[in-house]
Amino acid sequence: MDIIIALLVLLLQTSASDASHSLSLLSTYIEGKTQFPKFSYITTLDDITVGYYNAETYIPKGNTTNEDDVVDSDYIKGISDYMYNSFVRRSALFRQHSQNYDIDVYQTLVVCELLDLDKPGKMLTKDAAGGSTTDELCYFNSNFTYTVSVNITQEVLKPHLEEFKQKYEKFYYKICIDTLRNYLKKRQNEVNRKMKPQVRFLQKANTDSEGSRLSCLATRFYPRHITMTLFRDGQSVADHEFTGGDLRPNDDGTYQMRKSLEISAADKHKYTCSVTHLSLDNKLDVTLEDDLSRYHTGVLLAALAVLLLVCVILAIAIVICIKRQAESQIEVEEVL
Repeated sequence: MDIIIALLVLLLQTSASDASHSLSLLSTYIEGKTQFPKFSYITTLDDITVGYYNAETYIPKGNTTNEDDVVDSDYIKGISDYMYNSFVRRSALFRQHSQNYDIDVYQTLVVCELLDLDKPGKMLTKDAAGGSTTDELCYFNSNFTYTVSVNITQEVLKPHLEEFKQKYEKFYYKICIDTLRNYLKKRQNEVNRKMKPQVRFLQKANTDSEGSRLSCLATRFYPRHITMTLFRDGQSVADHEFTGGDLRPNDDGTYQMRKSLEISAADKHKYTCSVTHLSLDNKLDVTLEDDLSRYHTGVLLAALAVLLLVCVILAIAIVICIKRQAESQIEVEEVL
């Protein structure tokens, strides 16, 4: 399990940040006894999982209608069979030329991109085994770039590489780009949605020192690409001074990012958090004072709302009490 996680993190470091959209397929092949399928893969459009193959069936994700008929079953079976056989060959090859006989997990990440104006971008294949990247192949503008990261000579891999290059140019590149375009057509409402970030800039006393921690949090935004910059008196804070800055997913499919900065009790500088996102017409600047002011205003409004509610309840209680007293008085007079 640890090896699978290590390989997954390693392969997903490959990004398509310069692309308009991307389609990726992350496949896993496992030798030996395991609770996981021996062969499986996940298909992802940008950051949306659109399908999963569990060694027997391709299961569309997110759509239960015929919108994902774009993925032809015969095509999926053909790709699946080829990838499975490729894993078997690679496994035998690496075991033959490696002293590490404990390797039992192999993964491949395939990514193709569309740039702005629907222009086909690069296609990348990245392989990993035993917790390490083994080789990478990148195809763009009819040119190949290939690197090997393991102790296997180019001569050993060359026959397999040349065959793969031909299939790349004549088949895989076109199929991947066409499939990406079809998915974008069917899932355009999902991939093109925009959600504005909710930004907070807070200050919290640090119990380990006399200073405090400033934290800028942007959350619930989509798409994932965002720029967050901390400023001190109008000058950007150097990267080594703050912590955080990692992009993290939320449960609802949106994202969040946090950057924190430690300051001393004597620090009198003015700090600002600036956020740029596709959903914003202009950059969003939040100063520490503004956020604190909004916080105190919010607390005051909440307190006033509670006080108003208490007053309403008391007024209703008084009216009911007076009404009951009046009714009791009437009953007494009628008896008399």
